[in-house]
Amino acid sequence: MASEPSTKSTDTERDLETAAAVPEAYRPVPTTGEGGPGGSGEGRRREPTEEKSKRRRRLEYPPAPEPLRVPVVDNHTHLDFRDGLVAVDVHQAMDAAEAVGVAGAIQVGCDVESARFTIEAIEAEARLLGAVAIHPNDAARLAERGHLQAALAEIETLAAHPRVRAVGETGLDYYRTGPEGVGDQQEAFRWHLELAHRLGKAVQIHDRDAHEDVVRILLDTPHRPDRVVFHCFSGDVELARICNEHGWYMSFAGPVTFKANDALRGALAEAREELLLVETDAPFLTPHPWRGRPNAPYLVPLTLRGMAETRGVVADALATAVANNTRRVYGDF
Repeated sequence: MASEPSTKSTDTERDLETAAAVPEAYRPVPTTGEGGPGGSGEGRRREPTEEKSKRRRRLEYPPAPEPLRVPVVDNHTHLDFRDGLVAVDVHQAMDAAEAVGVAGAIQVGCDVESARFTIEAIEAEARLLGAVAIHPNDAARLAERGHLQAALAEIETLAAHPRVRAVGETGLDYYRTGPEGVGDQQEAFRWHLELAHRLGKAVQIHDRDAHEDVVRILLDTPHRPDRVVFHCFSGDVELARICNEHGWYMSFAGPVTFKANDALRGALAEAREELLLVETDAPFLTPHPWRGRPNAPYLVPLTLRGMAETRGVVADALATAVANNTRRVYGDF
């Protein structure tokens, strides 16, 4: 009688096949270098998340998905945050992305350090545009230490760069900030909205557990920017209808592919096609079936195809709409 195949051997072979499909720059080999936009050094480490604290994460990058036939842009990524077993420079990241139909990305700086990195990155890599701001959680912390105004002054200078096309990510986040930080977050949010309007740039909004106040401040601000993007849209059908009414863009990330997120998929189904964008928020929020693994711009096709399935359209048609929407928000590269 023939012996049963070894499960361990089968698993090993499957792991080797998966590893071979990972873009070369993301494969777990030793890296050296000085870091920064053109280097391959350590970079800034990803901050711990609730998911990471619950279970040990696998730090290998997922295999590359089937390429999109119609190229799109990753609306929101953080290439300065290191995750996984390797450090990848901005050129390598965009080479891997372009190979699967992701033609460019918006590199987002959410504090002074990452805003400086963003300027270096968009000057070094033609497939990147930038967005800079002080994240709402950082706004509260900086205000407590008396450093917020100095940080905002530097953001104002960096935001004037011609390849910075958005002010962001700014907004409100009540998940981690206590009641004592709400006022500082709201003040900083209003300041960023005024800056985006004055510079004629889009605004990328971070909205966590604060939908009502985000909408209220947007509508109450006398000089808000013309192009408003809800990055990593996390609302329900009601918020999608509000965005539809006011022409605010909704950018969907990996969570729209998670099995339990029916409410988010309901919002996606409700959204007007001409207001849809796609993003990774890398290295966070890796789409299904690789949730918990490191994220990168080359994984955008997984989210885009999940969005198309939810809306009952072919991926090519949705990608065409998303590409056109992205161009309206940020202009040409």
